[in-house]
Amino acid sequence: MNSPLESSALFYLGPVPITQAVLTTWVIMAVLVIGGYLLTRRLTLIPDTRQAALELIVETIDIQISETTGASPTPYRSFIGTLFVFILVANWSSLIPGVEPPTAQLETDAALASLVFFSVIWFGLRGAGVGGYLKSFAAPNPVMIPLNMLASITRVFSMFVRLFGNMMSGVFVIGIVASLAGLFVPIPLMALDMLTGLVQAYIFAVLAMVFISATVNDARSAKPPSEPEKDT
Repeated sequence: MNSPLESSALFYLGPVPITQAVLTTWVIMAVLVIGGYLLTRRLTLIPDTRQAALELIVETIDIQISETTGASPTPYRSFIGTLFVFILVANWSSLIPGVEPPTAQLETDAALASLVFFSVIWFGLRGAGVGGYLKSFAAPNPVMIPLNMLASITRVFSMFVRLFGNMMSGVFVIGIVASLAGLFVPIPLMALDMLTGLVQAYIFAVLAMVFISATVNDARSAKPPSEPEKDT
C-alpha cells in the first residue's frame, strides 16, 4: 500500500498530474450529479417510495442544520448537504475492491477543508456584510484580532487532520488484516469502517455548520446598530 503522504500520478493532463484520489473524486462527482438528476427529474405532489426517501434525507439535513444554528436551513442546505453526501460516498468507496477512498489522501481532505474555510468567509460576508464580518475579528477587543484570525485557520485545519487520520488509519488496518488473515476475516472491520465513514461525514458537516453559524452570528453582533441586516 502506498503512503498516504505520497501521491503517484496515473497520467498527466498537460503539466497537471492526475492521481488515483483525483480520478476517484471525479467518478464520485459524476455519479452524484447524474444520480441526483435522474432521481429528481420527476417529482410529484404525491411522492412515491423513491421521492419519499429523498425527502426524508433532505428533511433530516434541514433538521440538523436548524438544531445546530437555530436558523432557517435554506441558505445552508445545498452546501452542507452536498458536503455530507460527497464525504460519505467517498468514505464508503473503500468497500469497492481495489479502490482507496479519496478522503484517505491529503489532497482531498485539504481541498474539503479549504471549501469550508472559504464558505465560512462567504456566509459571513453574505450574512453581515464586509464591515460586520471584518469587525467580528476585533471581538471582544482589537487585541484579539491576530488570535481570532489564527483561530479561523486552525479550526478548519483540525477538521482536515481529523478526517484524514481516521480514514487513512481505517484503510491501513483493513489492508494489513486482509494481507495477514485472508479475504473474509476483515468483513467485521469493513462494517466498522462503514460506521466510521458515516460518523466522520456527519462530524465534518456538523463542524462546518458550527463554524459557519458562529461566524455569521459574530459578524451580525459586530455590525453597527444603524446598518440594516441582510436577508440570508
